[in-house]
Amino acid sequence: MGAAYFYHLTRTPLEVTLPMLLEKAQGAGWRVAVRGCDTAKLDRLDEALWLAGNKDAFLPHGRAGQPHEADQPILLTIGADLPNGATCLMAVDGADVAPEEVTRLDRVCVLFDGNDTAAVSNARLQWKALTEAGCAAQYWSEETGRWQKKAEKQPSSA
Repeated sequence: MGAAYFYHLTRTPLEVTLPMLLEKAQGAGWRVAVRGCDTAKLDRLDEALWLAGNKDAFLPHGRAGQPHEADQPILLTIGADLPNGATCLMAVDGADVAPEEVTRLDRVCVLFDGNDTAAVSNARLQWKALTEAGCAAQYWSEETGRWQKKAEKQPSSA
């Protein structure tokens, strides 16, 4: 059973935080799907991932709907399916996450812009929906300049 990790971005933009989390996911041996809601925003993330890191930190990735999508260790998508066999889902820009995904996958990360009131409100709704469905969840904030766990909810016992 996995868990949902909520990342409240207040100091570092998504284009910087996402590559750091993707490197950690790759280090854990996970295949990752990055789910967004807007193709143009995924285009910008795609470009940022090509430019991220140094020459030793290449993040191999591709786009859903393109040739070899199933072979991609990191797949950017707006769809609900995970054609690359992802074991980790990173939801950005308010993309939906189902409780079944949290329990089925090793990790679900919800990244949201803490300077956007609509994004914060949406993340709160996602937290409530997932935890009420019995999913384990952690809330991380970078408001102090370092990532700190601010809240944790364990699944309720049956």
